[in-house]
Amino acid sequence: MTSQEEVRSILQIERLSLADFESLLSDSATEIIEELAQKAQRLTQKHFGKTMQFYAPIYLSNECNNQCVYCGFNSKVSGQRVSLSVEQAVAEAKVLAQMGFRHILLVSGEKKDVVSVDYLKRLVFQLRDLFASISIEIYPMSEYDYKELLAAGVDGLTVYQEVYDREIYEKVHPAGPKSDYNFRFETPERGGRAGFYKINIGYLLGLGDWQSETLALAKHAQYLQKKFWQSQISISFPRLKGSRVSDLQLTQMICALRIFLPKVGLVLSTREPAELRDNLIPLGITQMSAASRTSPGAYSQDEPATEQFAISDQRSLTEVAAAIVKKGYEPVYKDWDRVYIETAAIDS
Repeated sequence: MTSQEEVRSILQIERLSLADFESLLSDSATEIIEELAQKAQRLTQKHFGKTMQFYAPIYLSNECNNQCVYCGFNSKVSGQRVSLSVEQAVAEAKVLAQMGFRHILLVSGEKKDVVSVDYLKRLVFQLRDLFASISIEIYPMSEYDYKELLAAGVDGLTVYQEVYDREIYEKVHPAGPKSDYNFRFETPERGGRAGFYKINIGYLLGLGDWQSETLALAKHAQYLQKKFWQSQISISFPRLKGSRVSDLQLTQMICALRIFLPKVGLVLSTREPAELRDNLIPLGITQMSAASRTSPGAYSQDEPATEQFAISDQRSLTEVAAAIVKKGYEPVYKDWDRVYIETAAIDS
């Protein structure tokens, strides 16, 4: 069992092993969380400065062939299903562009005949002059399809494994294409081979044991960082509402990952409440969503559609930016320049 003194000695090490990282997730580390937070803050400022990048999701469709037990898009769940045309999706994007966003994330359920590669290419062609960066959080695709989207103007890929424990994975994904654990797990690697500049991974907090899942996540991120050194690897922390993962444990995860992988981006969405998000600003987070809507058409239309999940931070972009400034940080609307990403990757 790791002691507090052992944790303190690990905090003095510049390059940590996986065993060291596991110690930072221990109960002893929880008891001295303030010391982890101080080091996480120093490392974040060293590698990222006192900045916070903004992004916003655009939900293209809530139609889905999967039956994930935790998701509002579950094909067995009743609700209004909406899929945007290219023109409707462009209208959504223009609302976000007018707000000031320059980094967007295109999101959809897994319905390939609705949100096809061709649909995405046509959409991105119309959006690429409006935004500095366009990422996707769509169903897992082939390397060939990713290369097609990269050529069209997509530069980032987000895919969550949801849960690394295979037994739990099978239980929560009983039917649909997503039930293929291996194909999903290999998705970030296909994206890396295709050449995406940014690859964002994570797991859904609350499905499995947070310590073992975070260890698996760290291994995955470390592997991707080493293999695809020209890409910027980042980690998100989507947490189920009512999750058994506490605010303190979430904070510990963020601090431990920052200390173990100091150059990895850490992303926090509007799933989390405003007060917690504000408190986490100095501790390792480098990117936040703001003013998010999680159903298709929600930015430009009043007609309600089934949400993927309910957001907690309801503040406007202006209000979130003001909170960041109040913490002594600078809001960043434009995505990191690709030159910076490549230079940082080479330095690592």
